[in-house]
Amino acid sequence: MRLSLAPRQADGQRAAPSREARVTDEPVRRRDQATATAETVALVLDEESPLPETAADVEDLARRLRGHIDQLGVMVPNEEPALRHAQQLGSAGVPDGYMPSRVYLVQLVKATQELAATVGTCGSHRAKQQRRRRRWTPGINVLRGAVFTLALACLVLAASVPRT
Repeated sequence: MRLSLAPRQADGQRAAPSREARVTDEPVRRRDQATATAETVALVLDEESPLPETAADVEDLARRLRGHIDQLGVMVPNEEPALRHAQQLGSAGVPDGYMPSRVYLVQLVKATQELAATVGTCGSHRAKQQRRRRRWTPGINVLRGAVFTLALACLVLAASVPRT
């Protein structure tokens, strides 16, 4: 049960993010973080999903859950108990042995679910605040236009000064 973390295109090939692709192609729609978290939670808790067979599978799922905790953690205040609990569980290593590793994985999933629920209640307001704080950066054509306008103004000014 190897699960790849690399983003994929519609035809199943791995997609490498590049500047040219972002500029020329239509914008790539990023998945909602809550949806991605719910899918990873379903890999562990869903009755129809296969159990992780090896320690590498457990480690891969734990790594995914830690990533979700990190991404969801920026959307809630640092003092939130659900965030602290999830970060404490995420910072612990996966225990050795079949049963302890699966129990740890279930505990990590439940902490991630709790954090996702917390983000749903208080995180959207913080995400909007962070989006508002972002500074506008002008595009290259705006800068080119400003330089051209300034050069033209200097040329007109220089031409209007009488020669002596």
